Amino acid sequence: MTGSILISGGGVVATTRPTRPSWAQRAARAGAVARLRGLRSGAVVLRCALGEERLGDPAGRLGTIELCVHDPATWTALAFGGDVGAGEAYVAGQWSCSDLTSLMRLFVADRDVLLGLHDTVWSWPRRLLLRLGQFLRRNDHRGSRANIRDHYDLGDDLFAHFLDPSMTYSSAFYEHAGQSLADAQQAKLRRLCRLVELQPGERLLEIGSGWGSLARCAAGEFGARVTTTTISQNQHAHAQRVLRDAGLGERVAVLQRDYRELDGEYDKLLSCEMIEAVGAAYLPTFLRVCADRLRPGGLLGLQAITIQHRHYPAALRAVDYIRRHVFPGSFIPSVEVIAAAAAKHTDLRLEYVEDFGQHYATTLQQWRERVQQAPEPFLQRGGEALVRAWHYYFAYCEAGFRERHIGVAHLRFRRAGATA
Repeated sequence: MTGSILISGGGVVATTRPTRPSWAQRAARAGAVARLRGLRSGAVVLRCALGEERLGDPAGRLGTIELCVHDPATWTALAFGGDVGAGEAYVAGQWSCSDLTSLMRLFVADRDVLLGLHDTVWSWPRRLLLRLGQFLRRNDHRGSRANIRDHYDLGDDLFAHFLDPSMTYSSAFYEHAGQSLADAQQAKLRRLCRLVELQPGERLLEIGSGWGSLARCAAGEFGARVTTTTISQNQHAHAQRVLRDAGLGERVAVLQRDYRELDGEYDKLLSCEMIEAVGAAYLPTFLRVCADRLRPGGLLGLQAITIQHRHYPAALRAVDYIRRHVFPGSFIPSVEVIAAAAAKHTDLRLEYVEDFGQHYATTLQQWRERVQQAPEPFLQRGGEALVRAWHYYFAYCEAGFRERHIGVAHLRFRRAGATA
């Protein structure tokens, strides 16, 4: 980093003059600029030590975004690291822009430009190493615990700072404009319970406890007898405490057990945004476990982040910033991939799908704004770099939902057999 930076609602802005680039950095910049000229859905005004220029189409629907390169090392980070290198350079304070989410949306909309920046001959060694790293983080029993620990056990205080009071870390469902995040999260929890037609006294298994909000809703509002499991130490301890304090200790059993170690038979099964963490190789295993734990005719409800099916193969091969630095070992399935795996490996039948991806965009926006407006806990933990890291993560994901490259869906499956 070449100078100090300021965190503001509009992003990060430079306070010192950027340094002059080396020959290699100039060459990397020239290649990036040539590709950025191909932007069609908007334009960037690029400012760096070599001057200012407008790249792309200012008449595009996403308008014009100011992009400021403070450190010319940004160009070599992009050339050699692609998408991951760009994110790492942002976290390091090497570049900033007037509207990070809009910039991300621009690259999602003009995907060919993004791929041109990412898939260069210079970046292939790093891309190969990243793919090897993801292979080594496979979601076997040991790998799953490590992957979950690296994200969810960072400290409950950080998550509590931007989540609603129920500590629900998944997309909310907004029933009307202006609804609060807390109310929208409760609406989502109730929709999940209704998705599987949950009735008083029924045995519900939840795979992926989070911090206990869905189990609390299912037992407290719907009268179910709940068994919920997580492999996160922090979440297990928090969920136990929350459910005990709510007087639901006798109705809810909180386990710290891998989904592959579960037994018993249940009337209904719910899993909220946990399927992404099982990894593509273990998707059939996860669905088989779900089917095996359900009684004949039982219902499985999933909340899953999904990707357009035509982009699934490429996304599965790539390791982007999120897979490298936020959710190691994860993948985003398409609805078609989930349905095909269920049909091939289980007796589960898909009977309902509802996508509400724009609700996730709003959820992420609210999380991002909470961190921006009061970043103190993040500053105390990791300084300005940690604030930028979370800002980048939220903006990156929000852009994908806003451009409908990814979505989030409620899916209901019914196991074959008697329904009574």
